[in-house]
Amino acid sequence: MAHELEILENGQASMVYANEVPWHGLGVKVDGDLTPQQMLEAAGLDWRVNTQPCFTMIDDKRVKIGKQALIRDRDNKILDIISDDWKPMQNEDAFAFFNDFIAAGDMSMETAGSLKGGKIVWALAAVKESFELFGGRDKVDAYLHFTNPHSYGQSIDVRFTPIRVVCNNTLTLSLRTKSENLVKVNHRREFDPELVKETLGVAKNKLNAYKEMAEFLSTKRFTNESIVEYFTRVFPVASSKADPKKEISKSTKLAMEVIDTQPGAELGEGTFWQAFNTVTYMTDHLIGRSPDTRLQSAWYGTNQNLKTKALELAMEMAEAA
Repeated sequence: MAHELEILENGQASMVYANEVPWHGLGVKVDGDLTPQQMLEAAGLDWRVNTQPCFTMIDDKRVKIGKQALIRDRDNKILDIISDDWKPMQNEDAFAFFNDFIAAGDMSMETAGSLKGGKIVWALAAVKESFELFGGRDKVDAYLHFTNPHSYGQSIDVRFTPIRVVCNNTLTLSLRTKSENLVKVNHRREFDPELVKETLGVAKNKLNAYKEMAEFLSTKRFTNESIVEYFTRVFPVASSKADPKKEISKSTKLAMEVIDTQPGAELGEGTFWQAFNTVTYMTDHLIGRSPDTRLQSAWYGTNQNLKTKALELAMEMAEAA
């Protein structure tokens, strides 16, 4: 049983998907033409959060401590303890962000769900933009990913997320274009959807920037020595006493084993595009205890940073090749 995905009272995982089964293989299939509100309801996310002041007892008197309990109205579950100036965002408002895009035919709702007992709620919409490599054999689709955390210290996060179709790998965008492809909004200020849309800009422009990187990586070949160096730098040996010239990590060994067997390995074979996609394949399909922990890590945990590191390093080594 998944333990990162929230389980609803009816035993269903709080995640739904339209169209094809997602790369992590989780969730319940729904119709592909749902509105954002319908997607919200299908995933069991049609609940609100309220705040109540926290108290402590001093000499038999209740004294406010300057904190608030963030409470889900569906079951009165306390999701977290927040500061007085923390402004919660309701799930329905987060999903309403997609309304204009859906109405214009620019996007369609793809997945939605809840992680960590309701502390992380997300919605993913497919953007009607994509690009192809190798004469159309290697396609990358674009998605808009909205995260609404009900957890103190976490920001509202809206970003473009490319997915490589041939292997269902969730890719990443380089830190060099990070400011143009994601927006984080602190809960201490009101969420302004129009400002976020303006900052993100048009999906096509962002995807074009990624296409240029993918095309560049697909033309730069690695050597026997450089591919080992690449994986060793992406997956360094954990021990500080280890000699990197003599030892390699288990993940590096695994990368060398699957580089030629991963889905889509024949596309860009021998290039840094193949090398980078080996890392994304491992993080999405191999590393981790279960599909739901890989999902959480790929979007919000260490594997998200690992993918960014892998892309940055692939670009660096490709430029030097």
